[in-house]
Amino acid sequence: MSTQGNKLSRQLAVAAALMMAGTGAALAASANADATATIVTPIAISKTSDLLFGNIAAGTSTGTMTVSTADVATPAGGITVPTGNAGTRAAAVFAVTGEGAYTYAITLPTTDQTITSGANTMVVNTFVSNPSGTGALTAGAQTLKVGATLNVGVSQAAGSYSGAFTVTVAYN
Repeated sequence: MSTQGNKLSRQLAVAAALMMAGTGAALAASANADATATIVTPIAISKTSDLLFGNIAAGTSTGTMTVSTADVATPAGGITVPTGNAGTRAAAVFAVTGEGAYTYAITLPTTDQTITSGANTMVVNTFVSNPSGTGALTAGAQTLKVGATLNVGVSQAAGSYSGAFTVTVAYN
């Protein structure tokens, strides 16, 4: 074979190899991506102080004592407040903590909650909160206040009544 023939054969072989390499490159390609995650401070709630209805005298008809989130107590119906010894009336206070600038949903009891003194019971309901519905964790914390209504029965038995209720918070 001549030098020119060898040169032509080599050129054809290189061209064929380049075509095959180009064809293979067109059938498959790859790229990388990063995987990331950010872990935020978990939301938490803790009780600072209890919901207090104070001292109440039951009467011959039903009555209610409502404590607002502003610690204002409003008696209604057949109850009275002992003059000079009303006791403490205050909304429950909770500390909510979590990731700064996040908002959260507030879930209050939607059913009657029972408080007891021995075998005797009363119902607490109509829960309200401040903030209401949604809170905001400015600098990662917020105070949440919860009020409610106590339903006092006719000639409700004397005693120290207590019971618990649950407030739930969750990031929006």
